[in-house]
Order: sequence, then C-alpha cells, then structure tokens
Amino acid sequence: MKYSKISKILLFMTALVCIAAGAQAVSDSQTNTMGSGGDYLNPNSISSGGGYPNFPWYSSGGSFYSQGFSDSIFSPFKGYYTSSGMPVVGGIISTPSKFDIAQRTPSKIYYGTGQALPYSQYVSSVSSRTNELWVQGATDWSQYVVSPLGTWLQLVAYSPDGGSAGFYEMVQSSTTSSKYNTYQFNPGYNTMNFNADQVGRHILLFVVNNQPSNVVIVDVFAQAQPGATVPPSGSTQPYGAQSTY
Repeated sequence: MKYSKISKILLFMTALVCIAAGAQAVSDSQTNTMGSGGDYLNPNSISSGGGYPNFPWYSSGGSFYSQGFSDSIFSPFKGYYTSSGMPVVGGIISTPSKFDIAQRTPSKIYYGTGQALPYSQYVSSVSSRTNELWVQGATDWSQYVVSPLGTWLQLVAYSPDGGSAGFYEMVQSSTTSSKYNTYQFNPGYNTMNFNADQVGRHILLFVVNNQPSNVVIVDVFAQAQPGATVPPSGSTQPYGAQSTY
C-alpha cells in the first residue's frame, strides 16, 4: 500500500511537470517558443487560433461537467472524434500499430492553447525530436479536444526509438482517478484508439526510456437532450476540425 501511494504521487508529479512544459511550449509574441526537442521556435511563425474553450475545472465547488452540453461546444472538434472505434480491452488505449505519416500528414498541429503551427514547419524547426502525443483530426492534430461521452478518438504517438511504453491516464471529475498500463511502441509513429467513456477531464501521457511525452487533454461531456438549451462555455470557433472521419 505504501509503494502504491508513492507511485501515485510520482505519477501526478510527472504529469504536473509535463503540463508545465506544455504550457511553455507556446508563448506570446514577446517570448521564444520551445519545440518538442528543446529547440526554440520563432514565435512569429505560430498563428493564434483564438483560444480553445477554457472550462472552470479548477474553480471551487464547480460541478458544471455534470450537465448536458449543446452541440455548439463539440462542433469545433467534430473532426477529432467518431462514434465507433477499435475495442479497448482491459487497458487505456487499443494495441498500438504502425502509423504511416506519409499517407496521413497533418496540415497543422494545435497546442493546448489553440495556437497553431504548420506541421512541416514544426518538424523542420526542431533538430532532435522526443516522445510526442497528439489527437489525430481529419486534417490536423491537437493536444486538446472536447468530445461527447461515448465517442472514440484516434491518438498518434511519436517515439524515436520505440520500445516498452508506460501509458498513463488521469481523470478529473468530482474525484480524481488514475490508470496505468504498458504497451509496445514501434519506432517512429504509432496509432491507437481511445474511448471517451467517462465524463471528466482526461489527462494522457506516455513514457519511453524515462522520457515523458507531452500531455494530451480530452474534456469529455454528456450531450444535452434535444431541445434543451445549455449556455455555451468559452470559445466555439473551429480549429482545423472541419470534417468527420
């Protein structure tokens, strides 16, 4: 029991470090921006997407997530989720498989703030890439998505050397829970399914060779019943998610 508590504490510390690193990955026009490999990107090359929705997860006594949400909340992200997917049995994600980046190259990548960078520019701007995690959209990739309960998302993981990966999921709602499982990653790009099967904020990351990936956040909400009116929360502008799979 003692070691279990220590492991959970270390897991949360790792996630917090990753979240802090991700927050620094994109900054305003007065600050340099760090890429995945530790190289600094030109801030003028990053476009502002207008900001992703900012839900009050960290306000006191908030249970906003227990209500049903209108389609306007999900519509900007419709290209990032689908109604069916490969079953996930006893784990967090489906078994990783090789991903052909040449066949499904994204147009842009979106950081958690909603700021975007052309994928080709992102790749060429960093001299040494490390572990990365993204949600694959119809045309772009993102580190943040809002999806309806019960839908499926396609994740893309990049690991330079591949190998045994520890995959972590933390879920925040009225309580906080965590999951951990191991998977075998191929060198390079991997793809896998993730089922948004629980309302809450899902924080995802993986570790290969003691190197953590960036954090991906998926906010999962129930959909409102037809005819119900739910006030929109935050920005609802589309960010590269114009079509469905």
